[in-house]
Amino acid sequence: MRLSRYFLPVLKENPSEAQIVSHRYMLRAGMIKQQSAGIYSWLPMGFKVLKRIEQIVHEEQIRVGHLPLLMPTLQTADLWRESGRYDDYGQEMLRIKDRQGREMLYGPTNEEMITDIFRAHVNSYKDLPLTLYQIQWKFRDEVRPRFGVMRGREFLMKDGYSFDIDRDSALHAYNRHMVSYLRSYERMGLTAIPMRAASGPIGGDNTHEFLVLASTGESEVFYDSAVTDLKLGAREVDFDDRAAVAGICEEFTSVYARTDETHDEALFNAVPEERRKVGRGIEVGQIFYFGTKYSESMGANVVTADGSRVPVEMGSHGIGVSRLLGAIIEASHDDKGIIWPEGVTPFHVGIVNLKQGDAATDSACNALYAALVGKGLEPLYDDRDERAGAKFATMDLIGLPWRVTIGPRGLANGKVELTSRRTGESEEVSLEAAVDRLTQIYAGV
Repeated sequence: MRLSRYFLPVLKENPSEAQIVSHRYMLRAGMIKQQSAGIYSWLPMGFKVLKRIEQIVHEEQIRVGHLPLLMPTLQTADLWRESGRYDDYGQEMLRIKDRQGREMLYGPTNEEMITDIFRAHVNSYKDLPLTLYQIQWKFRDEVRPRFGVMRGREFLMKDGYSFDIDRDSALHAYNRHMVSYLRSYERMGLTAIPMRAASGPIGGDNTHEFLVLASTGESEVFYDSAVTDLKLGAREVDFDDRAAVAGICEEFTSVYARTDETHDEALFNAVPEERRKVGRGIEVGQIFYFGTKYSESMGANVVTADGSRVPVEMGSHGIGVSRLLGAIIEASHDDKGIIWPEGVTPFHVGIVNLKQGDAATDSACNALYAALVGKGLEPLYDDRDERAGAKFATMDLIGLPWRVTIGPRGLANGKVELTSRRTGESEEVSLEAAVDRLTQIYAGV
C-alpha cells in the first residue's frame, strides 16, 4: 500500500479524552474514531490489525477441532427466561422491543442461544464431544465506558461453547481451550497469564482469566514472577491426548497467579519473597466450566449408550478480540508510539523514501516494494512529498516492526537502511539482503 493512497488520519497532539496509552495512540494513529460513548468506528489501519488478531484466533480454534458458526446479535428474551438469567443479568444488558412488542435483547453473551441450537439438532452421545464458536460483536451497557476499546460498550469477542457427555470430557475441553489460548496469545506477542478467577454472571465453579500485566489493568493481581517465564513455544500438542493437555495446564497453573477476587494470602505467602509480585492486569480472555447449569434448565439432553437421557456438560470460553488490540499496545509501546509484534502488525514493513521525486530513489523504492509483495509481504510505502522527519515520526507512531529507509547517499553505495522499531538498531544492507532478511523474519511468524 502506498501511503499517498491510504486513509490514515494521524493526529500530532494527544487527544484530551484519552487517559491511557492504547486509547491515545489508537486515536493518534488514525485507527479508530469514537461515535458515541464506548462505541467506535474502526478505520482502515485499526480494522487491519483487528482482522489479523481475529485470524490468529480462528486458526488456533480450528487447529484443535472447534467449529465456527455465526449467531445473531439480537436474541429473544424468552430464551434468557428459560435459563433464569433475564432478570438477573443487570442493567448492562440492552433490552429492546420490536414493532410487534416482542421483548428482545442485544446479546452480551450466547450461552442460551447456543444451548437452543444444540438441543434442536443433537440427540445422541455419539455426536459428542462438540465445540462451536463464533467471533461476533457484542454489546454491554457499561456504566462508565472508558479507556477506548479496553472498556467499550460494543466489542468484538470470540465466544465458544463446549458440549460433552461427562465431567471428565468437559474438563478436557476446558484444558484444550486453555492450551489453545496460550498459543493464540503467544502468536500475538503477548504473555497472558492464566489466573484463577471468579465466574460472575456466567456461572460455574471452575474458571480462569487470562491477564496481560500492565499498570493500566482493571484487575489487581498477585503472582509468582516465575509464571512470566513460562512459554508454550513451538512444542507440538496432541489435543486428543488428555494427559498431555492436562500436563501443560498443570505447568501453567501450578505457579501462584490469582486475581484479587480469588487471592489466598496464605498460599501467596508461601511463594519465595523475591518472586512475590503484586500488580495490575488486563483481562483478554476467560474460560468457564459450568457443568449442567444451562442444559438442565433448557432441556439440552442426549441419549447415552445405555438408552438413558442425561443433560450435557457444558463450558463457555471467550477471548476479547477488540480488547486484545488495546492490550497489545499497552504491553508494547514507547514514547514515540506503538511497537507492533510481527504477528499482528498491520503492515510488515514501512518503506521511507528520503527524496521523493528523485529518479534513483523512486526506482529503488518501487523495486523494493515489488520484491516484498512478490514474497507475500505487505509493505507500507511512504511516497508522500514530506520532509524526512515527518515520515519517520509517522512510522514510529504507527509502529510497524521494520522500516527500510532509502536515500541518495546510501544508494550511491548500493545500500539501504533496515531498522528495527523495537530496538531502534539499524544496519546498512543491500536491497536484496533487506528482502531476504524480512522474508526470513516473517517465515517464522
